[in-house]
Amino acid sequence: MASTTTTTEVQRGETPTGRAHGAGLQYREARAGYLFVLPFLVVFVAMLVVPLVYSGYLSFFRVQLIGGNAFVGFDNYVRAVQDNTFIAGVLRMVQFLVIQVPIMLGFALLFALVLDSGRLRLKRFVRLSIFVPYAVPGVIAALMWGYLYGRNFGPFAQFARDLGTTAPNFLSRDLMLYSIMNIVTWSFVGYNMIIMFAALRAIPSEVYEAARVDGAGEIRVAWSIKIPAIRPALLLTTIFSVIGTFQLFNEPSILATIAPNVIGIGYTPNLYAYNIAFIGREVNYAAALAFLLGFVIMIVSYVVQLGALRKERAS
Repeated sequence: MASTTTTTEVQRGETPTGRAHGAGLQYREARAGYLFVLPFLVVFVAMLVVPLVYSGYLSFFRVQLIGGNAFVGFDNYVRAVQDNTFIAGVLRMVQFLVIQVPIMLGFALLFALVLDSGRLRLKRFVRLSIFVPYAVPGVIAALMWGYLYGRNFGPFAQFARDLGTTAPNFLSRDLMLYSIMNIVTWSFVGYNMIIMFAALRAIPSEVYEAARVDGAGEIRVAWSIKIPAIRPALLLTTIFSVIGTFQLFNEPSILATIAPNVIGIGYTPNLYAYNIAFIGREVNYAAALAFLLGFVIMIVSYVVQLGALRKERAS
């Protein structure tokens, strides 16, 4: 019995010819999509996946005077866990995380709320001024602040001498970590502010208007509506800050040239892995340090995310 095609099927393109044409169109669209994504995939695999796999491979070996490159299993990881220099660097970054990240994100949130309030004059200029430090490369920022911190030649020291007093030694062992915190805060407040400000701009204005009709002031609106509404953005910036904290490298490596007696080879875990690989020539052990640091970042990030989810469910 010959098949019949209704008018509705013809209009919908559900005839055999229409279905074949639709399938061909979908195939061409999918192929075009893969072609657009292909350059990114090639670079991603070549620059991230392959080096990561190779680094993981190296971490299970050790170069020995007798026998050359020998498989040692998890010995490098056991050594890293028992390495006091590495552990001290990790604990120092935990202290950095607990003190610096809340201050940085607090300033970023404050600036984002002020900009979103609509009561600030020259809003574009202020927003650009806060964001500009992020555009300064980390090495340049560390050099600039290293000059400002200088005890003999820095402007702070000169200004203190003009007042007949002595400026604090910002590059001393007691203040070095806080000096680095200041550099990182100065550099990344604007970056985090932009993320939060973009999240605030996505909130419907009707929500604010309803709250103001009920008599809520700007502070009440910010605390009860704006901040809860941008929790995903706050969580995102927190995770980024956790990753950036444990990967801290530029600032201590630059300041180490100014204060070598304060910043040693293991001041941060990332700096320690770099020195072990390129100065100590222990590439295999450096690879294990890098992977172990990655595990630490994953655990801390998971704990932060889990805490945020529990807090959101409780509220």
